[in-house]
Amino acid sequence: MKKIAIFVDVQNIYYTTRDSYGRQFNYRKLWQRLSAEGEIVSATAYAIARNDDSQIKFQDALKHIGFEVKLKPYIQRSDGSAKGDWDVGITIDVMQIAKDVDTVVLLSGDGDFDMLLKKIKADYSVNAEVYGVPALTANSLINAASVYHPIEKDLLL
Repeated sequence: MKKIAIFVDVQNIYYTTRDSYGRQFNYRKLWQRLSAEGEIVSATAYAIARNDDSQIKFQDALKHIGFEVKLKPYIQRSDGSAKGDWDVGITIDVMQIAKDVDTVVLLSGDGDFDMLLKKIKADYSVNAEVYGVPALTANSLINAASVYHPIEKDLLL
C-alpha cells in the first residue's frame, strides 16, 4: 500500500480558496480522497495561532480529521503588517519524511516550494503532488510537481 505524507500551508489554502471562490477548503473530503489511494502515515497542517474561537474550532476540526496542527504565533509589526510564515518548517518536515514515503502531498500555491519538490523527487524518487487553486498557484510549483491537482469546487465546503 502506498505511503502518503500530507503537508498543508493553511494560510495559503485559506486565502486562495476564499479569494477565488468565496468558500473554504474541505479537508475531510481531501482526507477521504487520499486515504482511498493509500495509507496516510503523516498529515500536518501549519497554521498561525490567533487564539480566537473560530480558529480554535477550525484547528480542533483538523485534529479530529487526523491532522497534526503546528502553530506559530501571529506577529503584528509596528507598521501594521503581519508575519506568519511556515515555509522553512514545512521544508524541514518534508525533507525528514520524504525518504520514508511514496508520495508527498503539498497543499499550497507558493512557488517557493518548487525547489523542495525538485529536490525530494531527485533524491528520494518520491511522487510530489500539489493541490492549489489554479489562478493562484505558481507555475514553477505546478511544473515541479509530479502531479498537480487543481482545487476546484468539488473540494470546497
